[in-house]
Amino acid sequence: MGPTGATRDLRFLDPAVLARLGTMELKARTVVEGFLSGLHRSPYKGFSVEFAEYRQYLPGDDLSTLDWKVYARTDRHFVKKFEEETNLECHVLLDVSASMAYRGSAPMSKMDYGSVLAASLAFLMHRQRDATGLIAFDDRIAFRLPAGARPAHLHALLLALDRMRPGARSDVGRPLHQLADALMKRSLVVLISDLLDDPGPVIKGLKHLKFRGSDVIVFQVLDPNELTFPFEGPSKFRDLESAEEVTAEPSSIRNAYLGELAGLTARYERELRGAGIDYVQLDTSRPLDFALLAYLSARSRRQ
Repeated sequence: MGPTGATRDLRFLDPAVLARLGTMELKARTVVEGFLSGLHRSPYKGFSVEFAEYRQYLPGDDLSTLDWKVYARTDRHFVKKFEEETNLECHVLLDVSASMAYRGSAPMSKMDYGSVLAASLAFLMHRQRDATGLIAFDDRIAFRLPAGARPAHLHALLLALDRMRPGARSDVGRPLHQLADALMKRSLVVLISDLLDDPGPVIKGLKHLKFRGSDVIVFQVLDPNELTFPFEGPSKFRDLESAEEVTAEPSSIRNAYLGELAGLTARYERELRGAGIDYVQLDTSRPLDFALLAYLSARSRRQ
């Protein structure tokens, strides 16, 4: 893909553009259609068909199922998937605790960004004929929509995301255990959270899901201010969940703060990836293509 095409496609995944769109359904449709259009003309050529309605040819497959049009475009052999091969039960878990309401220098708050990501994933899953459910939580499960695959179900899910509001304190580990105990079949679980919580219970809850047979993808969404701590001069910092305020000179605490964040990130990477759980850190000022590619990669391994 040339620079012009790349710019055009990424524009539709840019948070600054998405923030100005209307409904969550419009945002999700814009993201997914822009993303898929980009895949068709990108270095990931062929991936956009591989994940959705096709899979690579395997020895023993009926040769009549080969799609020669796809072969001409990708130089790879693909066969049409049978419907039972494409059906998967997915659960999207969205953190709506008060800390997710933070917006620093990004066009969207962490919760807005996470909601658009959840909506885009649901829209993409629906195109793949996967059954998709939604759980929103803070220190408890605030909203739950069981997995479904009908168009009316997708509409209800997107409408729920449109109406989502920040809640109270976070307790990421609790809903993870509740979901792990409730799941009756192997599923794909996607967690969207800033993970600004005690990492021990979070990791334990995610491992519980993995132990029960689910595949798990974790998206940690952070504002660029949280990632770089760019503040200058005496500043007042307020905890959105406890309302506690602290006045500090940023230059005197920047290194300590960044060191703590690096340590937290390293622990999540080490323990989650060691347990076979996908972990991706996202900057809420950046386009959503990286997150969708990470999801597709994890799903293709699941297949």
